[in-house]
Amino acid sequence: MDEEWPIADLFDEDYLHFYAAHLADEASDGEASTVWGLMALRDGSNVLDLACGHGRIANRLAAMGARVTGLDATPLFLDVARSDAERRGVSVDYVQGDMRAIPWTDRFDAVVSWFTSYGYFDDAQSRGVLTQVHGALRPGGRFLVELIHKDWLLPYWVPATATETDEGVLVDQREFDPRTGRASARRTIVHNGRLRRTSFFTRLFSFTELRDWLLDAGFAAVEGYAGDGTPLTAGARRMIVVAQK
Repeated sequence: MDEEWPIADLFDEDYLHFYAAHLADEASDGEASTVWGLMALRDGSNVLDLACGHGRIANRLAAMGARVTGLDATPLFLDVARSDAERRGVSVDYVQGDMRAIPWTDRFDAVVSWFTSYGYFDDAQSRGVLTQVHGALRPGGRFLVELIHKDWLLPYWVPATATETDEGVLVDQREFDPRTGRASARRTIVHNGRLRRTSFFTRLFSFTELRDWLLDAGFAAVEGYAGDGTPLTAGARRMIVVAQK
């Protein structure tokens, strides 16, 4: 698979449609509150939402009092994020860019990567992202990354899933390669009478593996939590890892 995977083919209008249940206001409100609490954010905290998507976390953190910058590679999502920020009456600096080349140094109190926004590049590039994040943080700053929990996922692995709405269906056919730690997917979308296919992979992590990558990137301490901010257990579907510079 080409390592320069086609972002526009994965994160687009179809993504917003078929993932709508995961991106709803009630869920997003709770997730932003979890971020705020785990990161011990305060009024005026300088926060980078890395791969911010359409701004559902960034705009909420801004409404809670943080000074937020959102970085994302997808123009469509940034347009949606800016419109939502205007509707909410909050100010977020949205910037189009690549997480492999974060354009700030020693700037942020916190960096947030939410909803499996990390792990779409080869291992060398993914490790490089962690080094970039470390450089963007001020001394004592913290990095939070939230993603699927491999130790929960593999025992319940299914080779295909389907998400169906009144307007169409999204089908992912998946394979896990233990030699690379990657879950590769072939995605078929039928939406509003249009058929589209794409493919991608996501690097899966256990806590200990991602912890070691973060320590190698220069972070001083790393903690693990379940997706709701409680202590991490093998039964947690989602995993939050918090690293301190």
